[in-house]
Amino acid sequence: MSCKIFITTTGSAYYFDIGPGPVFIMQRVLMGEDIKEFKTYNEQVDILVRRGMDIGDRDEAVFLLQQVSYYRLSGYCYPFREFKNSSRADTFFPGTRLRDVVDLYRFDSRLRTATFTALTPIELAIRAHLGHELGRLDPLIHLDPYKLGATARSTKYESRSTKYEYWRRRYEHELKSSREDFVKHHKQKYGGKLPVWAATEIMDWGSLTYLYELSPTSVQNTISSQCDLTAPQLRSWLKALNIVRNICAHHGRLFNRVHAISPKLPAQGTHTDLDCINTDWKRTFGQLTLVQLLLDRLNVGNKKLLPTVVQSFPEVQIVPISHMGAPDNWQTASKLWSI
Repeated sequence: MSCKIFITTTGSAYYFDIGPGPVFIMQRVLMGEDIKEFKTYNEQVDILVRRGMDIGDRDEAVFLLQQVSYYRLSGYCYPFREFKNSSRADTFFPGTRLRDVVDLYRFDSRLRTATFTALTPIELAIRAHLGHELGRLDPLIHLDPYKLGATARSTKYESRSTKYEYWRRRYEHELKSSREDFVKHHKQKYGGKLPVWAATEIMDWGSLTYLYELSPTSVQNTISSQCDLTAPQLRSWLKALNIVRNICAHHGRLFNRVHAISPKLPAQGTHTDLDCINTDWKRTFGQLTLVQLLLDRLNVGNKKLLPTVVQSFPEVQIVPISHMGAPDNWQTASKLWSI
């Protein structure tokens, strides 16, 4: 019998028996790294115990891992891991309990649901304003880059496409995928050309934000003024909150995340209810403060929802609420977070 190695595009290698008869996969080898071994639920519990976690009742711990995967839960275990040489060790801080990890996980679930709910009326308001202000100029303005702002005709980063061409491809995909009755109506009666106030209704947050960026300066300024912001500030806020929304929609860990976009903030003295909040604006509490201000300025949604949920942050000594980026006085520092 002889063997031959085939290397895949993913970096995996396989030994194949190429003797007479059927071809059998003999062994899988990873190029340059090992693959973790499969662990049963009981073995996963054993790992937590070896690393110093108080798991409480073992049967309950096993049942938990059957409901929430070990891999997902490990993200909530991470802040409980000890420091060693400026990095996280595998062992947990003394006093770490599985119950506390679960409390953080459940809090994060509530926070994601509340955040998604709070963002919905903001998204709907931006849709309404953008569709209305663009429609005021031309019902089909979104189909003509020369009627939009100068940004629409600029090149997108290193691509050969213009920013409008990139947005238009996204929009056409959304239009083709839509099952809305009003889309069918416009296809039958108007050849599929939706007026902009209808077109905005089939766009996701990303496409909506992009169309706002491509809009004439006058439109951007009109809408941003409704939010008590400048156009560049609102653009950065919409981009940042699009990422937050996607994290919520895909059940990602939210409470202690460091986000990709640092929002552009108004100058000191412009908004006293922002000035008095001492936070890292790339942390979740900072991003949620943007949500609170937009709810307030647009006069939409439930402004008490997020403060009520944040107030339910579990009392875990090892992982305090500062991991969210929230200051000690978060409830009293600004009216935006008062209940």
